[in-house]
Amino acid sequence: MPISNKDVVGRLYCEVWNERKLDVIDELISKSHALNEPTISGAAVGPQAYKRQVERFLAVFGDLRFVVEDTISEKDKLVASWTLTGIHQGEIFGIAPTNRKVFVSGITIHELADGKILESQVIWDAIGLLQQLDTPFPGKQEKRAASSR
Repeated sequence: MPISNKDVVGRLYCEVWNERKLDVIDELISKSHALNEPTISGAAVGPQAYKRQVERFLAVFGDLRFVVEDTISEKDKLVASWTLTGIHQGEIFGIAPTNRKVFVSGITIHELADGKILESQVIWDAIGLLQQLDTPFPGKQEKRAASSR
């Protein structure tokens, strides 16, 4: 019996991200998988690129946990709405560890075929993360300056 798209994506968040079973990536991610994520520049293709992304985020948030809040599936696509939590323990965007607990929301649109994820389009609240780390970002400094007048 073929595995459902929801089961494939569920395994990705549960086993890969939350249980740190990086070898499962080879079972779930196609060799031609395209990872489109705002913090990646250039091409990120295949299981190895996905592993690097997982390792990168685990280096920043060692206790990282994903909770899939909701999924919507139609034809070959599954959208996962998720929340990531973790303590900021590694450098991200040039920001030194703050040891603050963060909550980041996002969605990922996964395209699947034959039990493998072919493409993942990730959209997440990077500005919300910067706010939780109390880091200046464009517009924030202007607001502070205006309020101090």
